[in-house]
Amino acid sequence: MIEIKNLKKSFGSNEVLKGVNLSIEEGKTTVIIGASGCGKSVLLKHIVGLLKPDEGSILIDGEDITKMTEKEVYAIRKKFGFLFQSAALFDSMTVGENVGVALRENTFATKTEIERTVKEKLGLVNLPGTENLMPAELSGGMKKRVGLARALATNPQYILYDEPTTGLDPITSETIDELMDSVAKNKELKVTSIIVTHDIFTVYEIGDKVAMMYEGLVHFDGTPDELRATSDPKVREFLERTDQVRVKHQQN
Repeated sequence: MIEIKNLKKSFGSNEVLKGVNLSIEEGKTTVIIGASGCGKSVLLKHIVGLLKPDEGSILIDGEDITKMTEKEVYAIRKKFGFLFQSAALFDSMTVGENVGVALRENTFATKTEIERTVKEKLGLVNLPGTENLMPAELSGGMKKRVGLARALATNPQYILYDEPTTGLDPITSETIDELMDSVAKNKELKVTSIIVTHDIFTVYEIGDKVAMMYEGLVHFDGTPDELRATSDPKVREFLERTDQVRVKHQQN
C-alpha cells in the first residue's frame, strides 16, 4: 500500500503540490485525473523518488521514502515499473534489448533467462516475435506496448503509467486501456496500478478508484461510479470539457 500525506512541492514561486493526501490500495487500479499543470505527473515522480517533497511523507509498504538515502530509495524503486508518456525507448537498441535492459543492468540473470523473460513479457503485451525490431519500425501504440513489457520485465509490485494514451488515436487508446486492464487483473503478476491520465474513458474502463487533482490538491477521491454521479461543479466542468475534446477529436 502507498500512503501520501500532506505532500507539498514548489518550483521557485510555483507551488505545484499544496498538501496532497491519497491512499493507493494494494491490488487495485487507481487513476489520477485532472487538467494539465495540476500536478499529476509531479506527484507520480514523487512516488518513485525521482523528486523530493518540500513537506509531507510517502509511505511505500510502511516505509517513508522521503526520509531515505539515495541508496535506500534506489532499492525501493525496484518495486516499481514505470511506463513513460513517450514510451522512452532507447533508439539504438532492439525491442528485445529495450525490454531486457533492467535485467541486464540490475540483476544476475543469465542471457538465457533474460531472453526467456523478454519473450514472455512481449507475449503479455501481444507483441510476440518482435525482439529484433528497432523502435523506428514501430507505431506509437506498439512503442507503448514495448514500454509496458519493459516495465513488467522485473515483475514489479507497482506499475506507474504516465499519460499512457497521449498522442494515440481513439482505437489504439482503447487497445492500451484493455492491455492495462488485463495486466491489472492478471493473478500471476499481482500488481497495483497507478495511472495518470487526462482521458476520462480510462477511468470508466479500468479504474477501481479515481482521484481528481485541482490546483495542487486532491479535489475528488472515490469510485468511477461516484465520479459519474457527483454534482461537484469543478468535477462536472472537467468531465464536460473532456467529453467535448473527445468528440471533437473523433470528428477529426
